Amino acid sequence: MTAVLVIAGSDPSGGAGLVRDVRTLGQFGVQALCAVTAVTAQSDAAVSAVHLIPPELVSAQIRAALASRRVAAVKLGMLGTRATVLAVAASIPPRTAVPLVLDPVLAASSGAELLDAAGRAALLETLLPRVTLLTPNIPEAAALLGTSRARTDEELLRQGQALRALGPEAVLLKGGHASGTDSTDMLFETQGVHRLTAPRVAATCRGTGCALAAAIAAGLALGLELRAACARAKQHVLGLLQHHD
Repeated sequence: MTAVLVIAGSDPSGGAGLVRDVRTLGQFGVQALCAVTAVTAQSDAAVSAVHLIPPELVSAQIRAALASRRVAAVKLGMLGTRATVLAVAASIPPRTAVPLVLDPVLAASSGAELLDAAGRAALLETLLPRVTLLTPNIPEAAALLGTSRARTDEELLRQGQALRALGPEAVLLKGGHASGTDSTDMLFETQGVHRLTAPRVAATCRGTGCALAAAIAAGLALGLELRAACARAKQHVLGLLQHHD
């Protein structure tokens, strides 16, 4: 089977993190290899505890996974601290060799911080210039740029372009936190901006960001072009919301 390396934290409720990633990859017929960055205690309501894995152990997990079999893509999720961000940046292959999808996990749905300020700075400095695709939602985009949340289409375009200027090959700015009858994601590539639209569903589901990034990584690992991988992943997340999965 084609394999994707997931570097992320665990969620005992199964709603997000590694469990959601592994489940998503399996639904696309892709094997998951895992490097655990943090063990959390959380439910749908709150995060009650976080134990960060030592950065050297995170690096060792990545090396072991890469030595075990050929990895066709890497999906990055919760990293937690600056030390872990730096360890991951030093351990992953270049994007010229393997597609790298970064879901910038800054906080839990309940609001608990999952990446400290120094970690965010390191993310901007060392990982954004390395990745194939960055997948922020609207609040995450604003937090990464240190600005207010985008409210208009013009502001969304400006923030997406600003994020891409920081080094990722492409940025998928997700529209789930916007308003309107449709949910539109903006894919910023060298060729320009492409919009991916689906009906907005009046439902909530934890882990949709994890699922989207994992589904994109699966598509890239299976040989899809980036735009096609993003479009298929968006349809997958639409299905999760429609069935409250």
